[in-house]
Amino acid sequence: MNATATPQPAAPAAVPVKNQRKLIGRVVSNKMQKTVVVQVERRVKHATFGKIITRSSKYHAHVASGTFQEGDLVEIAEGRPISKTKSWTVTRLVEKSKIV
Repeated sequence: MNATATPQPAAPAAVPVKNQRKLIGRVVSNKMQKTVVVQVERRVKHATFGKIITRSSKYHAHVASGTFQEGDLVEIAEGRPISKTKSWTVTRLVEKSKIV
């Protein structure tokens, strides 16, 4: 055995994620604990007619604190699966909803 072993480099504490998918959408439901439902809309061109149409998808996103209300515009980022339907996390609030 070698008494003077070379020290191993420490593992980096926080490795930045290179290609993490990020989407921006509106909160449509905040009735669950630590989860919000975010609807993301995208505009695509119809293959046959060429008309611009709106497609939407709903994503369940994890929220550590329940500070987001319905109508808020938020950014979500993809991560590891947290539950059966939840593999997104809310990263930031883009715009607060306007109270009518």
